[in-house]
Amino acid sequence: MSERLKRVVGKRAPAGKPAPKRRTNAKKINLALQGGGAHGAYTWGVLDRILEDGRIEIEGISGTSAGAMNAVVLVDGWVRGGRDGAREQLQKFWRGVSRKGGVSGPPQNVFDAMMSFWQVPRISGTGMFNIWSQFSTPYDFSPLTINPLRDLLERLVDFERVHACDDIRLFISATNVRTGKIRVFRDGEITPDALAASACLPMLFQAVEVDGEAYWDGGYMGNPALFPFFSETGCEDILLVQINPILRDEVPTNPHEIMERVSEITFNASLLREFRAIDFVNRLIEDNRLSGTKYQPVRMHRIDADAALNGYSASTKLDTRWTFFEKLHQIGRESAEEWLDANYKHIGNRQTLDLREAFS
Repeated sequence: MSERLKRVVGKRAPAGKPAPKRRTNAKKINLALQGGGAHGAYTWGVLDRILEDGRIEIEGISGTSAGAMNAVVLVDGWVRGGRDGAREQLQKFWRGVSRKGGVSGPPQNVFDAMMSFWQVPRISGTGMFNIWSQFSTPYDFSPLTINPLRDLLERLVDFERVHACDDIRLFISATNVRTGKIRVFRDGEITPDALAASACLPMLFQAVEVDGEAYWDGGYMGNPALFPFFSETGCEDILLVQINPILRDEVPTNPHEIMERVSEITFNASLLREFRAIDFVNRLIEDNRLSGTKYQPVRMHRIDADAALNGYSASTKLDTRWTFFEKLHQIGRESAEEWLDANYKHIGNRQTLDLREAFS
C-alpha cells in the first residue's frame, strides 16, 4: 500500500456528507496559484467561476502565500460539499479576512494603525513601511510575530478533512531560511503553520518554524512550484493564475516604484526558470530526443491578472476592505469566463501559453 493510501485509509467524509462525485466527462487540470496578498481575491474569483462552470476536474493545486490559502480552503470546502461547498468556503474565508482585526482598509491606513502603538508621527502607509523596514525587523517588536490569518484558518478549515481528501492533491511552498531551498508541503503535511510559513514575508513576520526549520514566504523559491505536478499527478495540463506581472512598460524612477518592481521580479524569478525548463523538455520530446513513453509534454495555460489589475499598485495588496475584495472577485470571475470561452476546448490538446515569449 502506498504512503498516500496509508494516509487516507480510514478517513472518510463525515456521516451525512457523502464524498463529492466527480464528473467523468470533465477535463482534468492542475491549478497553480500565485501569492499576492489581498490580490488573492482575484484568484478567488477565478476559482469561483471555474467551480461554478463544472466542466473542469481539478487534479492538483500548487499554491504559495495567498494562493496556498485559496488552495487549502477550496479543498476543505470540496470535501464538505463538492463544488458548491468549495465556493462557499472560499467566500467565508475572504469575508473573514476582511473582518480580521483593525489593521485593514486602504494601504495608507494599514501602517498608520500598526504604528499608532508607538505613537509614530503620521506618514503615508507606503512611506512608513519603506522607512520602518530599513531600521527595524519583526524581531524588534511583538505585534506581528505570526500571521494573523493563521487563527482564521484554524477556525475555518478542518485540516483532518483536508488530509483525508483523495480527490485533489495539494502542494504548498515555503522557503527554508537556513538553506535557501524550497520546501513543498504535501497533503497530510499541510497545517496552519505550513500555511503561515508559505505567507511569511520576512519584513512583516518572524520566520515560522516547522519541524525544527525556519521558513519564509514560498514566493522566493516557488511562486508557485510547478515541478510537483510532473511526477505526482496524472495530468499534463497546468493552469497558472498569475498575480504578479512579468512585464512593465515603464522603467520605475522613484524609490517606491523601484521597490515594487524589485518585488515583482523577485517573486516571478523561480516561475520563469520553470517555464524555461518546461519549454526545454517539451522541445526534446517534440524532436524525439527523449526515447520511450515515460515523458509527456506539459501543456501550460495562464489566466493573467496583469491587464485586469494594472490600475492597482503593489501597495493595494495590503487593502483588506470587503468592497475591494468584491471588486477583485468580480474581475477574477470575468477573467475566468473569458479564458474558458477561448481556451476550454484546448485543454488536453495543446498549450495556450507561449512559454518562450513568457520567459525570453
